[in-house]
Amino acid sequence: MKLVLLPWALLLLATGPRPTAGAQDSCSLRCGDRNGPCSCHPTCSGLGTCCSDFQAFCLKIVPSSGSMMGGKDLVVQHLQWFNPTDGVICRFKDSIDTLGHVDSQGRVHCVSPLLYETGHIPFNVSMDNGRTFPRAGTWLAMHPYKVSEMEKSQLVNETRWQYYGTPGTTGNLSLTWDRSVLPTQAVNIELWGYEETGMPYSEEWAAKWSYLYSLATNVSNSGFFTFTPKPAPSQYQQWKIGALRITASQNHAGQKDVHALWTNDHALAWHLEDDFRMAPEAWARNQCLAWEKLDDQMPNFLEELPDCPCTLAQARADTGRFHTDYGCDLEHGSVCTYHPDAVHCVRSVQASTQYAAGQQCCYTKDGSQLLTADSTSGSTPDRGHDWGSPPYRRPPRVPGMSHWVYDVISFYYCCLWAPECPRYMQRRPSSDCHTYRPPRLASAFGDPHFVTFDGTNFTFNGRGEYVLLEASLTDLRVQARAQPGISANGTRDRGTGLTAVAVQEGNSDVVEVRLADGSGVLEVLLNQEVLSFAEQSWMDLKGMFLSVATSDKASIMLASGAGLEVGVQGPFLSVAVLLPEKFLTHTRGLLGTLNNNPMDDFTLRSGEVLPPNPSAQQLFQFGADWAVNNASSLLTYDSWFLVYNFLYRPKHDPDFRPLFPNETSLNPSQAEEVARVCGDDPFCSFDVLATGSLSVGNATRAAHQLHQFRVQSLQPVVICGWLAPPANGSKEGIRYTLGSTIRFRCDSGYSLAGAQTSTCQADGTWSAPTPKCHQGGRSYTVLLSIIFGGLAVVGGVALVYALLRHRKGNMSMWPTQP
Repeated sequence: MKLVLLPWALLLLATGPRPTAGAQDSCSLRCGDRNGPCSCHPTCSGLGTCCSDFQAFCLKIVPSSGSMMGGKDLVVQHLQWFNPTDGVICRFKDSIDTLGHVDSQGRVHCVSPLLYETGHIPFNVSMDNGRTFPRAGTWLAMHPYKVSEMEKSQLVNETRWQYYGTPGTTGNLSLTWDRSVLPTQAVNIELWGYEETGMPYSEEWAAKWSYLYSLATNVSNSGFFTFTPKPAPSQYQQWKIGALRITASQNHAGQKDVHALWTNDHALAWHLEDDFRMAPEAWARNQCLAWEKLDDQMPNFLEELPDCPCTLAQARADTGRFHTDYGCDLEHGSVCTYHPDAVHCVRSVQASTQYAAGQQCCYTKDGSQLLTADSTSGSTPDRGHDWGSPPYRRPPRVPGMSHWVYDVISFYYCCLWAPECPRYMQRRPSSDCHTYRPPRLASAFGDPHFVTFDGTNFTFNGRGEYVLLEASLTDLRVQARAQPGISANGTRDRGTGLTAVAVQEGNSDVVEVRLADGSGVLEVLLNQEVLSFAEQSWMDLKGMFLSVATSDKASIMLASGAGLEVGVQGPFLSVAVLLPEKFLTHTRGLLGTLNNNPMDDFTLRSGEVLPPNPSAQQLFQFGADWAVNNASSLLTYDSWFLVYNFLYRPKHDPDFRPLFPNETSLNPSQAEEVARVCGDDPFCSFDVLATGSLSVGNATRAAHQLHQFRVQSLQPVVICGWLAPPANGSKEGIRYTLGSTIRFRCDSGYSLAGAQTSTCQADGTWSAPTPKCHQGGRSYTVLLSIIFGGLAVVGGVALVYALLRHRKGNMSMWPTQP
């Protein structure tokens, strides 16, 4: 095999591990550069090739993340300045400058700015009052609802704040905060308002946070404040959405980008005009009608949204395209404020292409989709995706806030403050699932075993780095590293397992999930730099989203709708790849050719297809053919072990000979023990033999069962679609899948014409259409009952008459007793 080395690998060959090489060189303005006699690339720490001033110029900050609302105090690590002569300026996104400072211990501080976007934000630090910015780092800006509650000021009884002025909601309002976060004796409490101005979908459309007024100045930093709201002056009434900010009292009112705490954004009912307090329902109705008029003039975003999954099982398994809505989560008690009849909701991960809109799908406890046509608890699509959409910063792509302007405050107007919810639901109707197609699933786990997109099972336990998937449609690449396990006695197993998985799509970021050396702990890398999830479990990245909700699993959601689930399973990693239907005929690699034809899953790079039922040795050669090329490797080499074993050596180790499935056999005692652990799972049995470990086999069995569960959850279902109730009547039942039955009734004074029930059939049609309810008269069923009942009565009378006549005749024939 021809060995192709990356340019930086050639540099390593030439230099070797020289920790102090090029000590005279600097990382000033060179962060991320691995060229030269010393490196400024994140991998240099493990290799010992960093420039001596690497940490002073390639910055780490604590904390490393926070709300996009800004105001967070950031401490630059490994950089001290005891005798500052100039001011510190921190520059974010090459254009937003905030004033930094040096504390009494010589530590350099920055303050995060108010932003209109989420994700990794580049920043630079100047220590000469803004003349040069040679030091660089990144700051992770988060959606305000995805940061810890400890990082925010809390509205006590938030619902009360947002209903203030409606009947029964008066008196004082209170807020709390962690006073230790703001090292000051006194604070100011300010109201800021949010609006989006200009013609929608035009170049003038803009987002803006504005300081409005102060609720209090120079009050004690006690962590608690209470007040009685008064209607704001007329010049502030245009703002209906906002948030409170708490800052040190020495800052002037409305001063931007200072150390601060923010509340959640919320409906500003408490500051609205007297007209709202005197007649809140009428005021809200007028606002609802105005929103209705504006929304009707805007483009129809519903047409480009994806349909919802048909069942809760599908929604939770389709992790590439849908993710849990934090406002209605089954795993956190199903506290569904806006969808009380639901137990779980999901949102489309990606915003729609043209209008940046978002889909929402909610489900009942029996797993059925909940539609607005049946309930105000139904799922409602969003003109502004709640999570925003790249490139952010402008409507309707501002995370959280565009959603508030076009979808949430209007819900308050029409549904919560006035009884006009049908108007809202008409413009935010639930999507059903008629066009939904579940994704296709492929998995790799254990020693390693593969189940392709078309369902082919095989084992390939080579040692090296391999292409799991290539998809030309979006230039999607998934690669994996496989290494032998170590047995309990310290010897190397004749089997291997996945220890790293890396993915990139187009020009997206590269994310790698791997097992940390020798520890079995999951480690996630972004563009070859190890990430910390001590502060956040969710990251908005370039071309993807990343979620690490638990310490042993990472979920990657790509812009195309493809998804990866990588987790720790025993001593190795397991990986599941989900692909939408559009990838059909566009894949190749170890996970097969997705085309509904399992016969060509073993296709080599050349296009040659292995014959049916290939031997274990042929499959080994198939796997070797899909070894990664150095020039296109996505994997990280940040230790000399990885450099020597996987970068310098062939990507497929030709000297490693694994245990093949046809070489295994069990003695009777082993067979009994393996049967107890593995049952009839051949992958489990093989892994026990290959590793000598029952726990490894058990982990493989669990991974295989998880794959089978996901496959079952993603099975297509027959859907017949929503069935309307009759006019002047009602229906019972909101399930529309195969076998579901809907029952119909008419209101008092109306009669039913048609079938009383309708059942969803295998061909996707209902057994009967919605019946009609006619005014006056009785239903056909009732009329028939009366007719047949009347006939039965007449028949009964006739029968009694005949019997009596018969008895009378007998009496005249026989004389009575004396």
